[in-house]
Amino acid sequence: QVQLVESGGGLVQAGGSLRLSCATSGRTFSRYVRGWFRQAPGKEREFVAAIMIIGGSTVYADSVKGRFTISRDNAKNTVYLQMNSLKPEDTAVYYCAASPLLRSRPEDYDYWGQGTQVTVSS
Repeated sequence: QVQLVESGGGLVQAGGSLRLSCATSGRTFSRYVRGWFRQAPGKEREFVAAIMIIGGSTVYADSVKGRFTISRDNAKNTVYLQMNSLKPEDTAVYYCAASPLLRSRPEDYDYWGQGTQVTVSS
């Protein structure tokens, strides 16, 4: 069974930092991309960042570029999202997902974690 498990969410003040983790277990075959998405109440799920675990290519949403950094530790089957200079607008449930493509559409991802809540207070 393929499982993606997010962790590291919590409550932080604006301007603070948080690091999310996404651990993968099971065989994902050709799903060499890990993406982070987020969804706030009443809003659609939006792309945050993605990384190719083979080679390390990355893509970021404009809204987080320069503040967030995605990285991976393949030995631990884990992808991280380092979030700095957090804003209240970053408040959302953050999801990790797997895809064969380095893309920004949720439709391109077919394995998803359960999500972890990030709340940024003003």
